[in-house]
Amino acid sequence: MLIGYARVSRGDDQSNTAQARALADAGCKRILKEEASGGRWERPELHRMLDHLRESDTVVVWKLDRLSRSLKDVLTIMERIEATSAGFRSLTEAIDTTTSRPVPEPSGADRAGEAP
Repeated sequence: MLIGYARVSRGDDQSNTAQARALADAGCKRILKEEASGGRWERPELHRMLDHLRESDTVVVWKLDRLSRSLKDVLTIMERIEATSAGFRSLTEAIDTTTSRPVPEPSGADRAGEAP
């Protein structure tokens, strides 16, 4: 299941309506909306989502900074997503852990110790 997470900062007169619409258009069946600072860890909807992830789920955000503004927190969240064998996708950045691209095999001079 595609699970969307939309976050705006609290008190900035922002709306997460545009994010929620983009997530719905991307096929998210469930969208969790939150008004909280991206630098804070106290985000009940984020934790509820992480606690209920299953192997077949994919977390979808409009933009990576909606997940968190802290790189450390983003890595922690991604580890939690990976631990459940769920996927992650950002709609505006080229980030999608659910796709696998074959790694091209080195040829000729690219192979270590081999002549072209």
